[in-house]
Amino acid sequence: MSFPLAACAEMLWRDRPIDWRASRLKEMGFGVGLWNWPAHDLTALERTGATFTIMNGYLQGRLADAEGADMLLASARETAAVGKRLGVHRLNLHGTGLGDMGIPIPQIGSHAPGAELRARDTLHRICDMAEEMGVVFTLENLNPIDHPGCPFGSTAAVLSLVSAVNRPQLRINLDLYHTQIGEGDLIRWCEACLPWIGEVQVADNPGRCEPGTGEINYSGVARALKAMGYRGPVGMEAFASGGEEAALDAFRNAFTV
Repeated sequence: MSFPLAACAEMLWRDRPIDWRASRLKEMGFGVGLWNWPAHDLTALERTGATFTIMNGYLQGRLADAEGADMLLASARETAAVGKRLGVHRLNLHGTGLGDMGIPIPQIGSHAPGAELRARDTLHRICDMAEEMGVVFTLENLNPIDHPGCPFGSTAAVLSLVSAVNRPQLRINLDLYHTQIGEGDLIRWCEACLPWIGEVQVADNPGRCEPGTGEINYSGVARALKAMGYRGPVGMEAFASGGEEAALDAFRNAFTV
């Protein structure tokens, strides 16, 4: 079997227009992941007929303080409308907004007493909005090397929040590249997160390139995911170490079990 596979268009063929990248991924049988939408020609993306699997679900905002939560809700609502236009399957959130080079924007109150409870409340509000609009959000883990200081960024923190909220409108985007750097023990984390996983994302480490270029045994991870009953999407959020098509073939081979 092969899992439903997608790849992040933002990280491949970076000299080509984004709609060309989406079309090429569609031709190769992959879904398409996106980051932020404002810089993209949405009409051109629609015309590709590609399946858009995931996109950043907000432009600004924070989880753990009132002002930031209001910003997040407004931004997520605007983005959800764009996501519905493109037919995006999942809208992705992080513990806080990410600035240049992925550096987290400081999060007010994220380390104060009660921060996790306030974050849960914000995520319940996100779920209420998602239920109203008929969309699904994910919360992604991030690693402390590429994204230092990101609140609620660890795999453990994301699992704690999503399992506590425990609503179908909020799932985990389990990024195994980030888990490998932050915690390791990938298969046990997959097992722990399994009831709440909306998508698994992959890249090898070090280098954040396609499977087979680093230390992670992704074929073993794929077999373990199959054995534990996971049949959901797997997305490659990775650069190509050489040619993009060869990288995508390596990804497909690793997750065909």
